[in-house]
Amino acid sequence: MKLGLIITQTDPETVFNALRLALYGLEQGDQVRIFLSGKGVDIDKIEDSQFDVKTQAQKVLDAGGEFLACGACLKLRKSEGSEICPLSTLKDHYEVVRDSDRLVTV
Repeated sequence: MKLGLIITQTDPETVFNALRLALYGLEQGDQVRIFLSGKGVDIDKIEDSQFDVKTQAQKVLDAGGEFLACGACLKLRKSEGSEICPLSTLKDHYEVVRDSDRLVTV
């Protein structure tokens, strides 16, 4: 299955659980693509002692998951992106939506 996740927020528990789902999908042999939009592009800035979002995101990357981040959203925040938030385009966002068998938004 091709699983797409659209993350648009920075609530630590919500983002952590979305990444747990992504990792589980990868462990099941699914392809997982995560598009970060709006506040979601700040995923690498989430600091929470109970929900370690950065470590969870790295686990997703290490398992073969793909992160994409809205270039316009990054530019609004004067950010060049990062490994977890690579500068991407509206075309990439569209392709995640178009190509996914299942799409989850948080």
